[in-house]
Amino acid sequence: MSALAAVLFDMDGTLVDTEVLWWRTTEEIAGGLGHRLTDADAPEVVGRAVEDTAAHLVRVSGGGDPAEVAAALTESFFREVEAGAPMRPGAQRLLTALEAEGVPFALVSASPRVVVDSVVGGSLAHVPFAFTLSADDTARTKPHPDPYRAAAGRLGLAPGACVAVEDSPDGAASAEAAGCAVLVVPSLLAVPTSPPRTFAASLEDVGVARLRSCLTAAGRPPTQAGRPRMSKMPSA
Repeated sequence: MSALAAVLFDMDGTLVDTEVLWWRTTEEIAGGLGHRLTDADAPEVVGRAVEDTAAHLVRVSGGGDPAEVAAALTESFFREVEAGAPMRPGAQRLLTALEAEGVPFALVSASPRVVVDSVVGGSLAHVPFAFTLSADDTARTKPHPDPYRAAAGRLGLAPGACVAVEDSPDGAASAEAAGCAVLVVPSLLAVPTSPPRTFAASLEDVGVARLRSCLTAAGRPPTQAGRPRMSKMPSA
């Protein structure tokens, strides 16, 4: 079985139950633009960067400035998150198991830094992440591969030595494009299957051995995993 060098966790909908908060935020902002949010909007809202969602709302409503809509989304979502974002079932047990086995893990999110810092300072304050990456920390965020490539690089690892844990189509696409093995635990949207992706119904069904098996299932040989080393980049 392939060695597990590191685990890279998505945040919203994966470790914390914030997707419902994000949907509620988007619904509110969309209503202010005269657009009623429906399931048809979900692919442009769930798991997407703030700027992508703002552009979608401006496009479907026919009004508004994308930058102003993005700022309103961020501010409203931040208020929701500050009020509390509970952890997803099974998340704490899995994080504790990884820590016990000495497997490093990091947070790789498409949310703005202000939101990431709010969640990491609140619901996830006790979690010893190696570092956190937000949408503000790479030139492009999900679904592009940049975030996961950057995260693996900060650990001194090839992406193929890492397992990314995701809940959305864009997040899974980002991790797969970067070269990671991917464990998908869907939340609000169905995620397409592909060879590098393993699926679980809940993090309650996932242990360290299951994460290791994701590397094997994705065809990652043991030689791709090495001892992680932190780069000298500034911590986020």
